[in-house]
Amino acid sequence: MSAPVDVLVPTYNRPHALSATLISLAAQSVPHLRVVISDQSDGHGALERPLVLAAQRFLIAQGHEISASRHLPRRGMAEQRAFLLSRVRAPYCLYLDDDVLLDRDLIERLLTVIDEQRCGFVGSALHGLSYVGDTRPDDEAIEFWQTPVEPELIEPDGPAWRRHRLHSAANLFHVQARLGLTRATSRCYRVAWIGGCVLYDTAKLRAAGGFDFWPLLPAEHCGEDAQAQLQVMARYGGCGIIPSGAYHMELPTTITRRACNAPHALWRPGVAQRDGGQPRQN
Repeated sequence: MSAPVDVLVPTYNRPHALSATLISLAAQSVPHLRVVISDQSDGHGALERPLVLAAQRFLIAQGHEISASRHLPRRGMAEQRAFLLSRVRAPYCLYLDDDVLLDRDLIERLLTVIDEQRCGFVGSALHGLSYVGDTRPDDEAIEFWQTPVEPELIEPDGPAWRRHRLHSAANLFHVQARLGLTRATSRCYRVAWIGGCVLYDTAKLRAAGGFDFWPLLPAEHCGEDAQAQLQVMARYGGCGIIPSGAYHMELPTTITRRACNAPHALWRPGVAQRDGGQPRQN
């Protein structure tokens, strides 16, 4: 049976976190996932580490498929994500960082929303649960979609860019608790971008250019996921869901040099997207 979703996991020097992420995937309510891992770890890599091998075997035992490979040399995260996209066979692809834990039904919920909205992507922002006691009311503004999700042209540092602050610390967790939202009352909201757990319509991601911009960036960069989402949103729209159901392990970042931020480096007023910034519906 073909997989409805290819889960794309880029990994670098995090075998313990990777194994936990894979075990979280094994428990998903969606059957027959295809998990594609691209390992750029140092030395012999992570894929042959005993705990990662055990997690892969567990995934297979649960009826899922694994496609794991080393991908070197490292040319930056945008190229790594472009490589993963080149291997996708399923109609939907979930980019999942290697340090994320998921509620058991999260992929099922993401699929339901993207089928209903027919947009380019649906994401689950990551909760940092160590910040549960740190409330930041100024960062908890949320804009719910009152209509079906539509294309939006988001400008880096423009008025809508502030939306990303909702995804810091445990801000979104506080909002969903305050509003009493549950899986049964899940809602879509407007985003600037979402990191860590984003489900794309594969054809729409490719049509919007995917990560083909990677040669325009130096190898050391950040924000490549945001740039791809800006391109998709301009043509097809995108949203976040609340409650989220994705949890960050809060490990130190492996992207330590952030002088080049892709959306700022690539932004050109009026020609920000592949089609000259012109939104296009389904």
